[in-house]
Amino acid sequence: MFAVLKTGGKQYKVQAGDVLRVEKLAAVAGEKIQFNEILMVGGETVTVGAPLVAGAAVQAEVIDQIKGEKVIHFVKRRRKHSSQRTKGHRQQLTLVRVTGVLASGAETSGVAAATGTADARRAAHNAAAAPAAEAPAKPKRAAKAAAAKE
Repeated sequence: MFAVLKTGGKQYKVQAGDVLRVEKLAAVAGEKIQFNEILMVGGETVTVGAPLVAGAAVQAEVIDQIKGEKVIHFVKRRRKHSSQRTKGHRQQLTLVRVTGVLASGAETSGVAAATGTADARRAAHNAAAAPAAEAPAKPKRAAKAAAAKE
């Protein structure tokens, strides 16, 4: 049985036992995760989602957090400007091993959903902002407001 999943803006065709290098996920080595954005599930019968297959998932185990190969970008200005610059970049990746493909029952599996680091940062930011909105007024402001009412 195989599945086509979407993560990190890319699509991967996977089956049990495959090892993938995907964009960095918010997970530690040894943790079990579940990809819920499944575009297609195949096997004896093929199910194509519109856009996602409901209830389908791919379960995987995080092997390690790694960096990709270094990409060198050389910038040179033309003609009379003797300016040049070299930039390097190593992409943050997560190495995962696919343990199983679920055609249905993803909601009841109890495995944590795979989220990218940007999603994790956004969720943490929103969680931190919610209690701040409920914080009581500052004492000086409350005293000034009471004095103004009198």
